Amino acid sequence: MPDAAAGRRLLRAAGFRVSKRRVFESNTLLDTADGSLAAAGCMLRIRDAGGTGLLTYKGAASVGKYKDREELEVEVADPRRLAALVARLGFVKTLGYEKYRAEYRRPAEAGVATLDEVPIGVYLELEGAPRWIDRSARRLGFSETEYITESYFSLYAAYCCKRGLPIGDMTFTRSPRPAPR
Repeated sequence: MPDAAAGRRLLRAAGFRVSKRRVFESNTLLDTADGSLAAAGCMLRIRDAGGTGLLTYKGAASVGKYKDREELEVEVADPRRLAALVARLGFVKTLGYEKYRAEYRRPAEAGVATLDEVPIGVYLELEGAPRWIDRSARRLGFSETEYITESYFSLYAAYCCKRGLPIGDMTFTRSPRPAPR
């Protein structure tokens, strides 16, 4: 998306309404010391979203037209304490990243659209059944050729590589782009 305001206008025009207000998220990706999760295409993440903690495991992705992967999540009361706990279990931080996220839904539909503002740009993500994704994408004016299935880390790594920047945490204070409003 060119910017968050354009994304909000597009979603509203297509009948989507805010289901979760915009919130700042701080995310920490974790792995074993030998990188076995990443080697298997899996991921472990701790997210602090407005004081709510979330531990997420994502299995290896099956990627084609859509990205599909096992996802297990549990809400936690204290994300900092959880980070200490997983460190004691031998997990280490591999990457930190920040984003602002708002969720949108259309009445009586099962899928969700998220408007994500990350340090490298603004993205509209559709999560749901393949038919819902295709129908919603068309309603929003996107063709299948515009689908992106890469992770934010992959997009960020490509962004840094193209600009000759070192890859580190993807944060608004570290990024060459201004923080979104």
